[in-house]
Amino acid sequence: MAELTRTKTELKDALSNLEGDVALVMTMGALHDGHLSLVRAAREAAPNVVVSIFVNPLQFGPNEDFEAYPRDLEADLELLDTVGVDVVYAPEVEDVYPRTPLVRIDPGPVATIFEGKTRPTHSAGVLQVVHKVFNLVQPDVAFFGQKDAQQLALIRTMVADLDMPLEIRAVPIKREESGLAMSSRNTYLSEEEEIEALALNQALVLGKDAAAHGATPAEALDVALHYLSEAPGVKLDYLALVDPETFLDLTEEPKGSPEDAGAGFQGSVMEDSGTQESGSEEVNEAATPTTKRGLLITAAWVGPTRLIDNMEVEFHG
Repeated sequence: MAELTRTKTELKDALSNLEGDVALVMTMGALHDGHLSLVRAAREAAPNVVVSIFVNPLQFGPNEDFEAYPRDLEADLELLDTVGVDVVYAPEVEDVYPRTPLVRIDPGPVATIFEGKTRPTHSAGVLQVVHKVFNLVQPDVAFFGQKDAQQLALIRTMVADLDMPLEIRAVPIKREESGLAMSSRNTYLSEEEEIEALALNQALVLGKDAAAHGATPAEALDVALHYLSEAPGVKLDYLALVDPETFLDLTEEPKGSPEDAGAGFQGSVMEDSGTQESGSEEVNEAATPTTKRGLLITAAWVGPTRLIDNMEVEFHG
């Protein structure tokens, strides 16, 4: 059974009893099997696993669902006991933020596009709490899901730019049998809306298939866009095909300006292979020069609920 800690002091005491490497999984609770896949990956990577459960107010904008976000700590703890967790940090807001933070993290230009257009303060709030929990736990490795692709890339960039001494690993999206990406916000969906929400995954699959059959990036995007634009009950926020490392639009010619979103960006969102590249010559020999990887990313409202999803695509020729 995991040791539950509710304050920074209790967390520090619990961490002092751990020996060996520590893997961290950060969550906002309302856990599902997608979260558990992160914990399982963490358990394989390190002898000690710490899970944080905290609904972070700084990443919610005005009129978003901070108050309504599902919270059930008892159910979360029962789920975590099934996969083996050593320490759970589930603080109140006052423990994490005794006062309004005066020092803030600027997530940079990538945070102004896609998610940033609809949720302009979201990424800064995410990086604020991630940085704080990294400092408190001091993990050797932290696991994040690929569903929040832009967030994952920003976290990797923060770690690289600030020389933070830990490794960030990505875990593939966990999906329902229907293809719907698992999300705590899926609990908001009615039965009808859950069926309508399947259009997000179906559009991405169509775009991926188009790319596999020789479509250009612009053509693959158009296939996915046409499907989503015709999908009942879906109001599209954005759909784009981007470079997974820079988040630059793959359907446009590179601009080359440092002000372009993604300039100097460090964070690939692709699944980690677990292998190290030993040299540029070996990498070049193994790579296929005519293959380009991209990431189809989308966000849409289904009823009042905003959902996100993404899928890796490959272009050949």
